[in-house]
Amino acid sequence: MRVLITGATGLIGQEIVKLCLANDIAVNYLTTSKSKINQSEKTQGFYWNPKQQEIDLDCFKDVDAIIHLAGATISKRWTSTYKKEIISSRKETTQLLVHSLKTIDHTVKQVISASAIGVYPDSLINYYDETFKNFDDSFLSHVVQVWEDEVDAFSKLNITVSKIRIGLVLSNKGGVLMEMAKPIKFGLGAAFGTGEQWQSWIHITDLGQLFLYVLKYRLEGVYNGVAPSHVTNQEFTKTIAMTLEKPFFLPNIPRFFMKLILGDMHTLLFDSQRVSSKKIEDKGFYFEYHHLQPALENLLK
Repeated sequence: MRVLITGATGLIGQEIVKLCLANDIAVNYLTTSKSKINQSEKTQGFYWNPKQQEIDLDCFKDVDAIIHLAGATISKRWTSTYKKEIISSRKETTQLLVHSLKTIDHTVKQVISASAIGVYPDSLINYYDETFKNFDDSFLSHVVQVWEDEVDAFSKLNITVSKIRIGLVLSNKGGVLMEMAKPIKFGLGAAFGTGEQWQSWIHITDLGQLFLYVLKYRLEGVYNGVAPSHVTNQEFTKTIAMTLEKPFFLPNIPRFFMKLILGDMHTLLFDSQRVSSKKIEDKGFYFEYHHLQPALENLLK
């Protein structure tokens, strides 16, 4: 089997590439940097420029499935200009792939696209599964809805479409966990706001395995990429401190303060989304890291 991966050099992409190669799945990857193009027996790089709608069509040769992760990071201050970049990067990359496949004979049977649990509204009481449709007009929800709508275009090409709505990805190679751990290591850990907001998370290893599971069994539709257990922000921060054997006694950080520092992006820390993993579990997927404490011990010790 051969897969084409966009966003292969990102945090999630690197994990998926590693797992593909360990499972004897050859990898083609797209990059906007010609210096990152390498060729080997199992990995082949190809150039693309989504803004200019340019792509090396050889990237699709003998490809059975596309794993689509590319999109501008949301972990950067959301100026009005950058908000447009977040949306356009997802639209342009997806449209380029769809348009390109329309123009050639290809062997692609499935597309597995990253998505995000940010599509679900902020709520302390709701428990969201993939059937939920009453989305709100928040920025992140809008981003995900646009993204998923673009990905649905692959289905018109008789390609199976799968979407994985990803929660907070825990990794020791970057991302949210490393940022949360920094102040805690200096004894300055504190929850955000009331600390009651739900945070649905997933260990990077489980997320990579989930993508491969959807690929292996050609599962169609939307799946939540979150661990079975959920924690409040207070529990999350406290468990990091306990794992690092650091004190946790400071007062919670007020919302207005983080809004001053981060602007609109502060909602990433304060929005509450309790999200179900039951659908993918019912398909037979097993999470190695069900609960937060073992996941943090694996990553932080």
